[in-house]
Amino acid sequence: MEIYHQYVRLRKQFGRHPKFIDEGAEMLADIRPNEEHASECVPKNPVITVTQCVPEMSEHEANTVAVMFANKAISHVEGGWPKDIDYTEAEHTIRYRKKIEKDEDYIRTVVQLGSAIEYLVKQNNAIDIYEEYFAGFATDHSAEVPSAKTLTVFRDPNTVRRSVSSINWTPDSGSKAVIAYSVLAFQQQPAGMSLSSYVWDLSNPNVPESELLGPSQLVCAKFNVKDSNLVGAGQYNGQFVYFDTRKGSSPVDSTPIDISHRDPVYDFAWLQSKTGSEAMTVSTDGMALWWDIRKLSEAVESLPLREKGSDTLLGGVCLEYEPTAGPTKFMIGCEQGCVLNCNRKAKNPADRIAGSYGGHHGPVYGLRRNPFYPKYFLSVGDWTCRIWNEDLRSPLLVSRYSNAYLTAGTWSPTRPGVFFTSQSDGCLSCWDLFYKHNEPSLQVQVSDQALTAFAIQDSGAVLGCGTADGCCNVMQLSAALVEMAQNEKQGINAMFERETLRTLRKHRKKLR
Repeated sequence: MEIYHQYVRLRKQFGRHPKFIDEGAEMLADIRPNEEHASECVPKNPVITVTQCVPEMSEHEANTVAVMFANKAISHVEGGWPKDIDYTEAEHTIRYRKKIEKDEDYIRTVVQLGSAIEYLVKQNNAIDIYEEYFAGFATDHSAEVPSAKTLTVFRDPNTVRRSVSSINWTPDSGSKAVIAYSVLAFQQQPAGMSLSSYVWDLSNPNVPESELLGPSQLVCAKFNVKDSNLVGAGQYNGQFVYFDTRKGSSPVDSTPIDISHRDPVYDFAWLQSKTGSEAMTVSTDGMALWWDIRKLSEAVESLPLREKGSDTLLGGVCLEYEPTAGPTKFMIGCEQGCVLNCNRKAKNPADRIAGSYGGHHGPVYGLRRNPFYPKYFLSVGDWTCRIWNEDLRSPLLVSRYSNAYLTAGTWSPTRPGVFFTSQSDGCLSCWDLFYKHNEPSLQVQVSDQALTAFAIQDSGAVLGCGTADGCCNVMQLSAALVEMAQNEKQGINAMFERETLRTLRKHRKKLR
C-alpha cells in the first residue's frame, strides 16, 4: 500500500510571477511626503553617534607553567671497543688497533675518505671562514638614545624577605652571580629568617645553582679572581669564611671569632698574589685585616683605620682595591664620610694611611677607581657622587644633590666616562661625562623598593641591581652605554686634566 500526501497551494500565494523579458521602466509605488509627519519631526543638533566597523574582540591571558631546569651529572667512559677488549689496558687497545689497521676493508675505507677530506681541506685553505670584514670599522652610537631593559629577576626563594647586600659576577664569563642576602638592622632580624645566600646562573634564573650557608648571615660575597669555584664572604658576626661550590653549601674554613671583626664585615677584596688565596676585610669596628685562606686561624696583618694625627677609629664601609693602581694600594670609604688612601707596604708604618678625602655628609657607600685612569676615583655618599684626583684633597666634579639617598656607585668597565649610581627610591642613574656633566644621561626606575646593591659585568653590558625586598634585577644596557665612542678616551683624559688644573687654581686663590 503506497502512502503519499499532496500539498495544495494557490498560485497567488507563490508571490509575483517573474518576467524574464526586457522591458522599460515601470513604477511600482509612489509615496508622497506627509506634511503632518513633517510637522511632528524635531531636529536634534548636534547628533553624536559611535560606529565600530571592526568585529568585537575579547582579550584573555594565559600563563604557561614555568620550565624548571636541574643540573645532573653524567659519567662518560670510552666506548666503541669490543666486549673482550679492556679499554683501561693500554696493551689490549694497541694490539686491537694494529689488528684493525692491517685489515683490507679498513685500508680501502681510509683511501675513499681521504679524497673527500682532501677536497674539504683545500676548500678551507682557499676561503678564510674566520675573516672579519669590518674589524677596523667603529660604529657611531652618539645619535642613539641610551636605554636599558630587564633581562630577568633573581628572587630570594625564602618566605622571610631579606635585602640584597652584595652582588658579584664571575670574573671569567660573567654568566653566574653570587648574591648575599641579609637584614642589617641591629637586633631586628625576624624569626625564622634563613641564613642562606645563593649562586645564580643567568641561563636558569628560576632556581639558584648552589647554596651558601654559613653560621651567620652573609653581608658580602665575591668569587675568587683565579678560581671561580671558591667564594669568599664576610659575615654579620665579623667572621670571614670561604666556600667551595664543589664541596657543598657549608664553608670550607672560617676565621676564629675571637680574632675576627667585632662588627659585620661590610666589604672585602681578593688581593693580587701568586696563589690568589689572600684577602682583605674591612668593618665598622675600625680595623682592616688581611687573611690567607690556606691558614685562617690567624690574621696575616691588621691596620687600625685612623687619620694621620688622630686617635679616633673610623668605621670602614666599603673597600676599593685595583691592582693596576698598585698591588699594595687600597682605599677605604668610612661611615664618617671620608675616604682613606692607604698603602700596605709603606716605608714608615705610620704612613700606611697616606691621607684622607673628606666632603660627604654621611657614610661612603660606593668607592671605585676609574678602570682606564686609576689616578681618578669615584665616591658615592649622602645625596651626591664625587670624582677625585688622588693627588688633590678637593673633588674635581660634584653632582647635584639628589632627592633620594645614594646607595652605591661604580664605573663602566668599557667606557672611561660612564659611571652608574643607585638611589634609595629605586632609581638607577647612568652618567655619561663624554656628553654632559650636570645630569644623568639615563634614569631607570628599577623598582619601588630601595636599591641596596649592584654590580656590573666585565663586559659592561649587563648590570645587576639588588633591592630591599630580596630581588636582583638583571638589566641589559644599550650599545650607546657599552661601546666606546671615537676619541672618547682622549677626551675624558683631557677633561680630567682640565678639571685638575681648575681645582688647583681655585685652591691657590683660597691660600692667597
